Amino acid sequence: MPPDQKSPTSDDALMSRLAAFEVISDVLRRGRALDDALAASRAYAALDPAGKAFAAFLVRTALRRLGQIDALIGHCVRDPLPRKARPVYDVLRVGVAQLMFSATADHAAVDTTVDLCRTVNQVPFAKLVNAVMRRLQREGASLVQAQDGSVNTPAWLMESWKSAYGADTAAAIARQHLETPPLDLSVKSDAPTWAEKLGGRALFEATVRLAEATDVTRLDGFADGAWWVQDAAARLAIGLLGDVKGKRALDLCAAPGGKTLDLCAAGADVTAVDISEKRLQRVTENLERTGLEARIVAADVRTFVPDAPAEIVVLDAPCSSTGTLRRHPDVQHLKSPEDIQKLAGVQAALLDAAGGMTAPGGTLLYVTCSLQPEEGERAVEAFLERTPAFRRNPVTGDDVCGFADAVTAAGDFRTLPCFMSDAGGMDGFFAARLVRKAS
Repeated sequence: MPPDQKSPTSDDALMSRLAAFEVISDVLRRGRALDDALAASRAYAALDPAGKAFAAFLVRTALRRLGQIDALIGHCVRDPLPRKARPVYDVLRVGVAQLMFSATADHAAVDTTVDLCRTVNQVPFAKLVNAVMRRLQREGASLVQAQDGSVNTPAWLMESWKSAYGADTAAAIARQHLETPPLDLSVKSDAPTWAEKLGGRALFEATVRLAEATDVTRLDGFADGAWWVQDAAARLAIGLLGDVKGKRALDLCAAPGGKTLDLCAAGADVTAVDISEKRLQRVTENLERTGLEARIVAADVRTFVPDAPAEIVVLDAPCSSTGTLRRHPDVQHLKSPEDIQKLAGVQAALLDAAGGMTAPGGTLLYVTCSLQPEEGERAVEAFLERTPAFRRNPVTGDDVCGFADAVTAAGDFRTLPCFMSDAGGMDGFFAARLVRKAS
């Protein structure tokens, strides 16, 4: 059982549940992104590392399995609770997450959930919470066994994946999202040696995969800047550029900077552009830690004018991030079909701007961490239709370390979370390699 599934045995026990309650409420009721909600929680900030790990585990479990958990609660609470008692639902979500989907002892899950109910000023509902938890203690296992895991994915999202990839693959994606993902690191060099040092496994040419997430600042090589956190799919995508040594490169929408580091480590002359000065600070910090150099520019890509067109332009466009649900399960509860359409408009404007920054004969690499075709394949097809100066440079298996499953019939790069499922899966990622005609 992974360490983050073990309940704290110290006085932090109730506080870790309170932190989970605060964060879940912040995400589901206020629409705040998970990372921001964790940063805003006072209860979470007060926990020791073990308490934080357990609280974060409960939150992610509740968000990953919200459909299942709410169905279990609905089985026991048939009538809607009064508006003022809405926090009770989040109390129960915390409780059911630990009772049904963690290694927490049943009695501890029941007792701390009742205590949490009282702590968040829902004392009149403590008996109800106790009754629900004890009923699920008896009946929950058989109920869970009968559930369909796809219920955790919003219907609109599941239907979009069925349409794009087929029902079986959509179901496989949904199943993979229920698993705690491993930790991927991109290394400057010698992945096999670093895999041995860190107790992981080397993937492709430049990724080391660790079985479990951990405090990366404590790992060998962090202080020396030998590697940075980056999903294997993202690292494969940047490899589509081939040899970039000495070439002028623009990394657009660059923060948090993984691709900037990839390009710099490969010897490119990089300018990293992002609209957020705050997010660019993280890029600067990672450059300093790794001993790499790049020019940093805070600007809106849509209006940014470089000194000269670049041989390489990477556009990692803002997107729905539906390819990252393994790590960010809040996304499926915060995004809507309307968001996809709005983002597609932004992506089109960014692609047009990026095309104008690409030198004749140069390469424009368009990437998103979305599973939605509107933000990937369709965006590229529309760009090529309205921009005859560009053509697709088809991706081959050799471009992605022989990982032929990631090459589409059209010659684009597309990974799915269910790829490499026996090794922990990977982010859903899309990339198209486009070339500006020389004349």
